Amino acid sequence: MSGRTTPRLRRVRRFVPSGRTTKGATPKVVALGGGMGLSASLTALRRITGDLTAVVTVADDGGSSGRLRDELGVLPPGDLRKALAALCGDDDWGQTWSRVIQHRFQSEGELHDHAVGNLLIVALWEQLGDHVQALDLVGKLLGAHGRVLPMSAVPLELQAQVKGHDPARPDEITTVRGQATVALTCGEVQSVHVVPEEPPAVPEAVAAVRDADWVVLGPGSWFSSVIPHLLVPELREALEETKARKVLSLNLAPQPGETDGFSPQRHLEVLARHAPKLAFDVVLADKAAVPDAEGLTAAAKQLVGSEVELAAVAARGDDARSSAGGAPDRHDPELLAAAYDRIFRMHGRIGPWR
Repeated sequence: MSGRTTPRLRRVRRFVPSGRTTKGATPKVVALGGGMGLSASLTALRRITGDLTAVVTVADDGGSSGRLRDELGVLPPGDLRKALAALCGDDDWGQTWSRVIQHRFQSEGELHDHAVGNLLIVALWEQLGDHVQALDLVGKLLGAHGRVLPMSAVPLELQAQVKGHDPARPDEITTVRGQATVALTCGEVQSVHVVPEEPPAVPEAVAAVRDADWVVLGPGSWFSSVIPHLLVPELREALEETKARKVLSLNLAPQPGETDGFSPQRHLEVLARHAPKLAFDVVLADKAAVPDAEGLTAAAKQLVGSEVELAAVAARGDDARSSAGGAPDRHDPELLAAAYDRIFRMHGRIGPWR
């Protein structure tokens, strides 16, 4: 990177909607979520569109993000950092910066386990006093193929109603506080909400959803990364009212603790319970992760008004296997990109791609 002042952007493959020959057309896509699930979507989507925005949850309270949040009162930067890393290109510049911002310090002192990208993001927040401007600047430095926005302008606390959180009282409903605790509960999550209630949305995130051609929600930790977007009133209303077509991308397997034993249909049920007015055009699922395709098709139509697209999107091989149960738990970027590409082509459009 010596002597280089401007990152060389990867050449984006042009997207041509089915039946159209418009040269240089590309859909405007917004992806919502958090953590590794959103990273999987972004890594795939940046391969097929040059107009991509990530809207990221801000409820993380664990690890480096939690420490910075507690000490400085800032938004948790970790999921925002992961989204920026996922948007880095596949060239040397992009992959080098992706590794740098994901690097964690190993020491016996206060810096232990802090991620470089978290410190960079928080430093720019303090310097600029503007969440969006700072994230845009980090994206420019990385040569990111898209924009990253927080879903809310204030850090949120996730709270869940959990049945059997205490194994000694399996029928008792307990309020569990904090995203990290909710994600690891051994009980059954019944519902989630955020504190403060009705938090303010970031205006740029709302505008991006309303102006999109396609919106993608998921995959990701269902209660702690996906559903929280529906608990920000302005953002939920934008999702309900946008003219964009919408894809709900399901996980490859239930998440230990948070969604243990959940079928694909159950994921739709809890989402519909939190946002009963929200409809989708397509539910995307890995065909190997759906034991009852007819049941999922019926549930998708009834609960979220959508069709179901089954595709092979999971990474294969030993390195794609989870430690719990042996099911694939990582999306293959090329396969997921192909599935999104096919959905965008097959399911029409609202108007000309910008």
